[in-house]
Amino acid sequence: MILNKILANIPDYKEFLTVNELNDSSRKLAKKFKNVELINIGVSGSGREILCLKIGKGKKNALLFAFPHPNEPIGSLTLEFISKYLATNPDLTNELDYTWYLIKVIDPDGAVLNEGWFKGKFDPLKYARNYYRPPSHEQIEWTFPIEYKKLIFSNPPPETRALIKLIDEIKPTFMFSLHNAGFCGVYWYVTHDIKNMYPDLMNLVKQENLPIHRGEPEAQYLKELHPAIFQMFGIKEGYDFYEENGVENPQELIKCGTSSDDYLLSKTNGKGFTLLCEMPYFYDNALDDDSQSNHNRREVILELFGFFIEIHEFAKRIFNSIKEYCNPSSRIFTSTIDYIDNFRKRIEPLIEYAKTSKKYNGKATVAQAFDNLVASRYYSSLRLGMLARLCEEVMIKYPELKVKFQSIKSEVDLRVEQIIDNVLKRSNFEIIPIQKLVKIQVGSALIAIQHLRNF
Repeated sequence: MILNKILANIPDYKEFLTVNELNDSSRKLAKKFKNVELINIGVSGSGREILCLKIGKGKKNALLFAFPHPNEPIGSLTLEFISKYLATNPDLTNELDYTWYLIKVIDPDGAVLNEGWFKGKFDPLKYARNYYRPPSHEQIEWTFPIEYKKLIFSNPPPETRALIKLIDEIKPTFMFSLHNAGFCGVYWYVTHDIKNMYPDLMNLVKQENLPIHRGEPEAQYLKELHPAIFQMFGIKEGYDFYEENGVENPQELIKCGTSSDDYLLSKTNGKGFTLLCEMPYFYDNALDDDSQSNHNRREVILELFGFFIEIHEFAKRIFNSIKEYCNPSSRIFTSTIDYIDNFRKRIEPLIEYAKTSKKYNGKATVAQAFDNLVASRYYSSLRLGMLARLCEEVMIKYPELKVKFQSIKSEVDLRVEQIIDNVLKRSNFEIIPIQKLVKIQVGSALIAIQHLRNF
């Protein structure tokens, strides 16, 4: 396998494909090639079909699924490329000895709610205004069944049940949950510590002139195996973290299940290997700067948490003014009320840990300081973007009150614009061509499979 030769074939994608476009492409591929089979593995909560391409006849199984969160479409184009490449290059499937199961859209209902920003050039403001992400108990990635201490989660949504059934059937040797982030560097999660793989992943990112992520990790309790490479985690780690930081009943805050990789390990006696690659839509090279800054690390992360609390208080005031008019079955309403009701309870243990943990002693690196003071603040605009969309739903439901709710929405829109404007003014941000991001995901998958031969 010549990796660079394969990556050179990735098209220069300019925008993302809709759910219908992705499904139509899969149908055409299966119709055109005899070595491609199209399987309907289930239906979504709203009745949309969930399609899976099966390619090759190897001894081992590989499962790759995109849209594990519906605001993360890069993986769908990764699978668009991989499916076509494998279909037209059967020698590669024979060489790698895998049967490939490729799900371009595991959460079609959520993906459709993001399609407002899929077309045209990526723009941070357009993304915020058309963003949707479900609460954790509705996310496909975090709704696998689990019983741990006081936590019992046994009611996965239909999309997760479809994935569970497939995992139970094929027990993949390799699984790739195709995530992506927003404003960060590139980083990975792995279930097993395969050290020989890490230099190849680093070189892949360096080859595309992108930064690895040296800012703060997604969760304070993550174990770093190598710069920008973390040990994969499930809900048990989150539960224990809450418990260790003063939460008497963590199950009341968590409400969701465990992750796909945790479930796979339970079905393969700990042998299934999962890779996860997080990539940004835009970045600043400061996120790869590991030199020391003049900022105290504890102070900047507590300042970030204070900013998040300020935004939550603003959102709570707005939400309370429209709540009685909202449709409680709206997916955007469900996500927003979860944020309003639970955010403060969930962030308080993080604040307590940041105040007391020795890991926050001393100076922050440039990357850590930039992440806390600039980059991570962008994500608060996404929550407010959903709140503005909720205002739009209310205006449609009550057209006679449009003037009132338009005024409320305008206040939210202005706050979103202010947050994003402040973030962008304080950064030298660059929007990344989609092709580069697809290259990182495709390359990461092939590098992992190569190293699994000796694992």
